[in-house]
Amino acid sequence: MGETGFFSMVILCILVVLWGEWKVLEWIWWRPKKLERHLMVQGIKVTPYKLLLGDLKEFLSLFKEAKSKPMNLSHDIVPRVFLFHLQIIQKYGKLSAFWLGTTPVLYIMDPNLIREIMSNKFGHFEKIKGFGLARYFIGGVAVYEGEKWAKHRRIINPAFHVEKLKRMLSAFYTSSNEMVSKWEKLVTSAGSFELDVWPELQYLTGDVISRAAFGSSYEEGKRIFKLQDEQGQLIIQALQTAFIPGFSLLPTKRNRRIKEIHKEVRALLMGIINKRQQTMRVTEASNDDLLGLLLESNDKEIQENKNKNVGMSIEEVIEECKLFYFAGQETTSVLLVWTMVVLSMHLEWQVRAREEVLQVFGKNHPDYDGLNHLKIVTMILYEVLRLYPPVLYLSRCTNKNIKLGEISLPPGIQVMLPIVLLHHDQEVWGEDAKEFKPERFAEGISKATKNQVSFLPFGWGPRICIGQQFALTEAKMALAMILQRFAFELSPSYAHAPATIITLHPQHGAQIILHKL
Repeated sequence: MGETGFFSMVILCILVVLWGEWKVLEWIWWRPKKLERHLMVQGIKVTPYKLLLGDLKEFLSLFKEAKSKPMNLSHDIVPRVFLFHLQIIQKYGKLSAFWLGTTPVLYIMDPNLIREIMSNKFGHFEKIKGFGLARYFIGGVAVYEGEKWAKHRRIINPAFHVEKLKRMLSAFYTSSNEMVSKWEKLVTSAGSFELDVWPELQYLTGDVISRAAFGSSYEEGKRIFKLQDEQGQLIIQALQTAFIPGFSLLPTKRNRRIKEIHKEVRALLMGIINKRQQTMRVTEASNDDLLGLLLESNDKEIQENKNKNVGMSIEEVIEECKLFYFAGQETTSVLLVWTMVVLSMHLEWQVRAREEVLQVFGKNHPDYDGLNHLKIVTMILYEVLRLYPPVLYLSRCTNKNIKLGEISLPPGIQVMLPIVLLHHDQEVWGEDAKEFKPERFAEGISKATKNQVSFLPFGWGPRICIGQQFALTEAKMALAMILQRFAFELSPSYAHAPATIITLHPQHGAQIILHKL
């Protein structure tokens, strides 16, 4: 290489280094400061920006502090489960922002602005893509956008039609009956028994979704549930390093295990799907489970359009099955455990719910029409979902310059809809917002919310949870069968400690004393 060529290489190397340094500076300083100015000039208060980490240190410190001890026996759970966000809003106001690494996150608590975001008519707000490892856990219709989301939603919809839901009722009954029969044996001798119902209800909803999703393959389904539960715990731990670029690619023990579970779950689901497809080719038997209904709907989509690319690929079917599992098991178990805790705190409502169940069913098997006529039980479930929402917040990200109400937002701004704050907001629900009052739902959700978008346990708008009726019907079945056979109260050993582990769990379990009726 000549002298000229050597100097050219040196200059090129210097330029590459300078370009890299400029990109890093843009990422960790110039871009965040530009976005900060954009928000502040509109009167939006933003926490002081801290290089690279943002508010992560403060968030983790307050999160750890809040989890360190149980709370008083009340429904004012926000200071324990959402302490960091509560303090930011108390200090800076409802329309304020904090830093998630180098990204500003804007709180949105105005029901009118929430309606605009959740309706997303022009596709301005997208779901947060998540960090590297998240793709191994949650996928499918929950994270897709645009045409792909529309296609998957269209194919999945028939599986959740009310007539198909009725056909899954036997799965709900079988699993619930196994659980309450087991409980009856525990209380036979003394007439009462103390039990941590949290693992029991997790097992119940895992069993239900295994039967409802995979029918005769539900034992294989249980293995998937256990693996996903382990993976969820690992993903939560990994969130603490999610802001570090490339960390998810490092071959750490945790990262390797997350990927191993992904491969094993995929292999198990592939085996179940292949067996089901072979069965469907040789028999005209009806499909009463979610997998069969999904494959049936997918085949119909392909045949009607005479184009294989119109339907879902096997990989996409696998992702939807994983989503069935997580969403179907997790949210219903959370709803049931907090319902049992709350009804143990408010025995008068437990009595009213039991009287209604016995009036509708007596000691007979609950049926679909009867479950839909349980007005008091429905009011109770809605109020529990308001006070103890399974998911504490929703996030969206701007993908272009947009106008939200009077606010101008550039691309790259995250908006947070803090569901738990909204559900406990006295300006929205009245001075009794932190109290358990199921009667506020006596005339339905619209009346309770005054037609505002302020009740979001299943989301809202076109992306509202497709399985909400599945979850509510399952919860009504289990609760009705428990109320038919038991009275229950909190044990003295119960520690009230709601905590976020993806969804809102009882940190130290839910110790309940069961009394056989």
